[in-house]
Amino acid sequence: MAKSSGGAMIVVTADQIRSSSRGDRVPAMLTALESLTLGGRSRGFARTAGDEVQALIADPADAVRAVRLFVREGGWRVGLGIGAVDTPVPDDVRAANGPAFVAARAAVNESRGGAQDLAVVTRVGGADAGAAADDVRAALDLLAFVWRRRTAAGWEVADLVAEGLSRQEIAARLGVTASAVSQRVSTAAVVEADAGEALAVRALTAALG
Repeated sequence: MAKSSGGAMIVVTADQIRSSSRGDRVPAMLTALESLTLGGRSRGFARTAGDEVQALIADPADAVRAVRLFVREGGWRVGLGIGAVDTPVPDDVRAANGPAFVAARAAVNESRGGAQDLAVVTRVGGADAGAAADDVRAALDLLAFVWRRRTAAGWEVADLVAEGLSRQEIAARLGVTASAVSQRVSTAAVVEADAGEALAVRALTAALG
């Protein structure tokens, strides 16, 4: 019989909003999520049921990047479950089980009442577990607010910044002036998002115990 492992992991579950009127966006979302390189014990995203996708993630930074993709795409409710996973972990996330998956299901249900369509539930033991989940939720809510303010031009600049390009290089790539890039960076809230993502990663790391 499978036993739960001692190390906690993150299950990210996302459910498409109003799929009956918007059509099935799961295939396109799964294609976008292929940009995430998940290693180690992680298991990549797959459609689990209906209009829902799910992944098992070991690295907090990868989990934050996944949430960013869902927020950027729009039209998804996202739940993060933190807890143990039954071992051995199967290759396909759809065959995996454990407290983290139960927590993710509870988080998706809870996200329906959230302003940012996000929720975090932990099944990690300890007196500080609930507070740790609240810290993750607060950090992600703030990030989602910043991400949703970005225009298409803002995302374009943010993507190039993430590639490590300087403002002069970004200006040359986009055919605009360096001052225009600086303005777009400010509008895109790149600095705030970078700081917020670091905070979210730290909070998730703490929640993992």
